Amino acid sequence: MFLWLQIELSGISTMADAAPNQGDNSFAEKNETPKNVFDLGAFVGDLTFEEDASGDDISLEGLEQELEECKNHDVVANILSKGTTLREYTKGVENNLRQVELDSIQDYIKESDNLVSLHDQIRDCDAILSQMETLLSGFQAEIGSISSDIKILQEKSMDMGLKLKNRKVAESKLAKFVEDIIIPPRMMDIIVDGEVNEEYMRSLEILSKKLKFIGVDPMVKTSKALKDVQPELEKLRQKAVSKVFDFLVQKLYALRKPKTNIQIIQQSVLLKYKYIISFLKRHGKEIYNEVRAAYIDTMNKVLSAHFRAYIQALEKLQLDIATSSDLIGVEARSTGLFSRGREPLKNRSAVFALGDRINILKVFLPLVVEYGLLCYSGLSSLPIPTSLVVLAVEKLCHLSTPLFPNSITGYVILMEIDQPALIPHIAEASSLKYPYEVLFRSLHKLLMDTATSEYLFCDDFFGEESIFYDIFAVGIITALKDRLLESLKRGPFAVIDEHFNSILPNCYDAIGLMLMIRIIHHHQLIMSRRRIPCLDSYLDKVNISLWPRFKMVFDLHLSSLRNANVKTLWEDDVHPHYVMRRYAEFAASLIHLNVEYGDGQLELNMERLRMAVDDLLTKLAKLFPKPKSQIVFLINNYDMTIAVLKEASPEGGKIQLHYEELLKSNTALFVEELLLEHFSDLIKFVKTRASEDSSSTSEKPITVAEIEPLVKDFASRWKAAIELMHKDVITSFSNFLCGMEILRAALTQLLLYYTRLSDSIKRVAGGSALNKDLVSISSIMYEIKKYSRTF
Repeated sequence: MFLWLQIELSGISTMADAAPNQGDNSFAEKNETPKNVFDLGAFVGDLTFEEDASGDDISLEGLEQELEECKNHDVVANILSKGTTLREYTKGVENNLRQVELDSIQDYIKESDNLVSLHDQIRDCDAILSQMETLLSGFQAEIGSISSDIKILQEKSMDMGLKLKNRKVAESKLAKFVEDIIIPPRMMDIIVDGEVNEEYMRSLEILSKKLKFIGVDPMVKTSKALKDVQPELEKLRQKAVSKVFDFLVQKLYALRKPKTNIQIIQQSVLLKYKYIISFLKRHGKEIYNEVRAAYIDTMNKVLSAHFRAYIQALEKLQLDIATSSDLIGVEARSTGLFSRGREPLKNRSAVFALGDRINILKVFLPLVVEYGLLCYSGLSSLPIPTSLVVLAVEKLCHLSTPLFPNSITGYVILMEIDQPALIPHIAEASSLKYPYEVLFRSLHKLLMDTATSEYLFCDDFFGEESIFYDIFAVGIITALKDRLLESLKRGPFAVIDEHFNSILPNCYDAIGLMLMIRIIHHHQLIMSRRRIPCLDSYLDKVNISLWPRFKMVFDLHLSSLRNANVKTLWEDDVHPHYVMRRYAEFAASLIHLNVEYGDGQLELNMERLRMAVDDLLTKLAKLFPKPKSQIVFLINNYDMTIAVLKEASPEGGKIQLHYEELLKSNTALFVEELLLEHFSDLIKFVKTRASEDSSSTSEKPITVAEIEPLVKDFASRWKAAIELMHKDVITSFSNFLCGMEILRAALTQLLLYYTRLSDSIKRVAGGSALNKDLVSISSIMYEIKKYSRTF
């Protein structure tokens, strides 16, 4: 029944689709209407006019309005244009529908077999679908059951995941606890029986972590396992502490062996085991204090012995420069009853002159290097950089002259002030002697290098900078096992202080003292650049001790000038006095050493010294019987002083300017004295009469008779007089250039006097008669140029 209903509906649908088309075609054939004519039958279906008219439900109300609205419709317009009535049009449509229906029935009859076959197929499909529906319903029920099971399993899985997570957390904590508290047999064997090496250090680190774990974690203290493990860990700690103590003591005793290079042991051996010190600090404080005290005691003794040996070796190289009698104002020829005669001044010039000693602040003093002697046995244990030997060999390789073994001939190697310390063994082999400031620089250079190395090592190895000060200090407290033994240790500072305190009171070398002050300043800068503060207080103390001594020696020089015996110092010689030469060299030395420092106190003392020497020089000059000799004496000394001062400070200082003014004023005086000696009448006339005007109403006007002898006298001997003046200047002045300058000044002044005389003749009545005896100005100028060319 269901299948048949479907077939009926399908047929009706086909008829409905075909009916309009066939109706349209038939209507088109009969009436040949245009394509745009609207088929009103498509809207009214299978209804007839009679049925519509007889229908009770049909209402004609509003029909005119609807027709008015549809009059413009294409279909309606087409129907109305043909004049066909609605009834006729409806009847035509009904006929077409009947024909279509009949045609459709015939089509159904033709296809009946196919429809039966299709019906059978649909019935089979329906049966199959019914079976599938039953099967799927079963599946749906099973899936619902499985979904419920999956949900249950998911809940169980979540519970198991949470349990697993908790167990993993517990396992990790338990594993860490077991790892931190358990003692591996391998670690125990190494700590008890193993040698102290890198593996032993790693075992110490593990042991340290375990000891820290049981001491810090509060939960561990409540663990029962701790009762079993803690005694064993304590035994291992005690064994490790004892073993590393013996190891470190053994290494420290190796430092005391002769000819041991301390720095190599520190850097190559001890620093590799610096974790031992950290271990002892945490787990063996008492033993650490013993190790610390043992190291301090060892290094205190070793470094003190090395510095003492070095100082003794340096003392053999010391060259005595000055004694208490080597003062500026002391007579050079004085001898005592039991004292040796004084050495000549030329051999003792280093007392007052700086000379090559300034090189210590720029380049190191000449150092003799012999090819076969590259190491000083007494210093092999000190941390002296090998750069000294390398530099020596490099320079020797570039020498043009071959170097022979065991040769006493030395070669100069110039070094900066911060170059390595002097090696006494090499210098002693060549029999060289050095001023004390060279030894002072070398000693403190070695102290700086040793202190720097030791300070950095103490900071790196022990982590305590204070250990350095305990090593170098004068007094220390040494810890020995279970008791404290207080003992006075003479550290390197004490050894150097003892040496310095024995040298300083006997040092009368002011130049050397000032050099040492400058050396200390340079060393302070070096330590500052290194950023090592360990020697700050010591260098300040040395600097403070040097200044008073320098001031005392300087005052001795000042007193020697103020209290000098003028009569014993005076010599009948107008050349520069040796006292003035001493002063000039001494002043130039101090000025040179003060150029880069600008020490105001030193400048003030230099001014006091200048005033004292000026006073002494004036007293010595007054002992000459002739004024001319006095002036020559002063000029020679002033000129010599200026020349020496220019070497120290070419731009000129206050003292140099002072003596240049004195030289200028005394030169003018000498020129007058020299001219008066040969042309006294001429000069007297020019100064007294030449300035008078001929037209003035003077009591005694200038006459030819008065001026004629002067003209003839000058004409007869002016060349001879100039020659005598030249010889006088040559013999009087030790500086040839200065003498020629003075001679030129004298001749220039003579020319001025003679010019004024010539001008006076022109104003005298009848003076033209003297023109034949006048010397031309050009002739005098020629002579001046002639003598000017001699230098």
